[in-house]
Amino acid sequence: MSLALPAIVIETNDGVGRWRRALAIWIDAVEDGWAVPVLITGFVAVWMAYFSIAYLAGDLHQDVIETWSLGRSFAWGSTKHPPLMGWAARAWTTLFPLTNWSFNLLALTNAAVGLWAVDLITRRFARGDKRAIVLLLLMLLPIYQFHAQRFNANAVLLSSWPLATWCFLRSFETRRFQWAVAAGLTAALAMLGKYYSIFLIASFAIAALCHRDRRVYFTSAAPWISALAGLVALAPHLYWLATTGAQPFSHAINHHVGKSGAAALIEGGGFALAMAGIAGIPGLIWLAMTRPRPARVLNDALSLDSGLRLLAMISIGTVALPALISAMFGTDMPPLWGLQGVFLFVIVIVCGATYHAPRELTINLAAIAIAVAAFAALVVAPLHAMYRNYVPLSEGRNFYEPAVAELDRLWRTAANGPLPAVGGDDGLAFAAAFYGRGHPRYEMSLVHPNELRAPAEAVTSRGWAALCYDADVSCINGMQAAAAQARTSVRASFTLRTNLFGWQGASQGFVALIVPPQADHPVASPPGIAEDVSARRRTLSTVN
Repeated sequence: MSLALPAIVIETNDGVGRWRRALAIWIDAVEDGWAVPVLITGFVAVWMAYFSIAYLAGDLHQDVIETWSLGRSFAWGSTKHPPLMGWAARAWTTLFPLTNWSFNLLALTNAAVGLWAVDLITRRFARGDKRAIVLLLLMLLPIYQFHAQRFNANAVLLSSWPLATWCFLRSFETRRFQWAVAAGLTAALAMLGKYYSIFLIASFAIAALCHRDRRVYFTSAAPWISALAGLVALAPHLYWLATTGAQPFSHAINHHVGKSGAAALIEGGGFALAMAGIAGIPGLIWLAMTRPRPARVLNDALSLDSGLRLLAMISIGTVALPALISAMFGTDMPPLWGLQGVFLFVIVIVCGATYHAPRELTINLAAIAIAVAAFAALVVAPLHAMYRNYVPLSEGRNFYEPAVAELDRLWRTAANGPLPAVGGDDGLAFAAAFYGRGHPRYEMSLVHPNELRAPAEAVTSRGWAALCYDADVSCINGMQAAAAQARTSVRASFTLRTNLFGWQGASQGFVALIVPPQADHPVASPPGIAEDVSARRRTLSTVN
């Protein structure tokens, strides 16, 4: 479909004509300083509306509540990830409440910072329409809204990678002290987001070595100042790794390494092909808008200016290096891990072209981006909410908050004081920590599949609770084994059903185990709760 088609209808429709004039005024104002902030703010507002409506029948993704739980203190790391995502969540909750909408806003704010940083890079190479086109093309991809919504170690790179790239470009161009320090600090920030960022930093180094101005750059103090600044910023985390047994690396090796030779080659090749396909979508849209001759496209690719050539080599490195490492060492390499680098290709494709898109097609692109977002918020979101009321999300988050409310109620019938620690199914345990009264601590020793690990004596003496899905026999057996050393425990079963504006939907069964504080006297179970198995039915409201 040609992007020129909407223009045919415009001439006979005054209402649409006014929209086009408004969009033309907006594009003209890109260099005035207000058009890009308006675009990014509107993007956040529309997708906040989408998530608020679409997930009426669902709570936050497990990754998001895990991020908050791991970031409850400003530690220098966790058993699974470096600390940036947890720091961001902890800092956010000093200003905003622990609610679904708050963390959706955090996710979209992170995406907005990333888009703003992308524009900072784009304006180094283009003005006016092309700046708008780069952002619009990215907004048409499901990266800065759906991928961003799961605010985790992957999503936090949406902002840190463009910031690190911008500072590196400025350092390479100017070789000034302040930009060299900024490049080192933002590269360290990306590493604190996820160790995968080593591929970005390695791409910086390789691109600089391959660039025609490498001698000028490497004989200056800039790269060495950047390296020193980055190491200083990472020093506390490196010390934490050395003194805690490098737990995130152990977790990565246990979960993401070990593919056979053939499988590793397929994984690496699949990653490269998938990334090429994702980056190719905005590339094809750009070519459909501009329709250049193939010879001109090739000529532009071979004659990129200095900064874009550097950016192009970085973009290639961020795909080639992970694919190569995956093939060589048999590691997992899902394309999801590389989505934060797509902006590099879009900037090179659009800004590296010596030709421009006609203004009417830029207006069409803006209209399509707005229409897609509006359609999603007004039509898709309500349909999604209704669908998920009857077909719950696979990870069970339709039931997180009401299941935790029932666990809190069961705890209060068996013990005095707030629940101190929680375990069971991993997702439910994180949900209990996030949504529960008093926000009990997520306790690793009580979490399935680590069910055979006995909880520490301090945990047992304070009391704890665990929550499993009723069909997860392994989780149920594990939490009962963990409770074996306790003097008193109470087991309860209950069933919850979704209810969207009065429409009852799917149901889910749960099994809870309550271990009261061992200093307390045993409390008799109220009617409907027994130390063996009981059944209890409640209807939950999915309107948060």
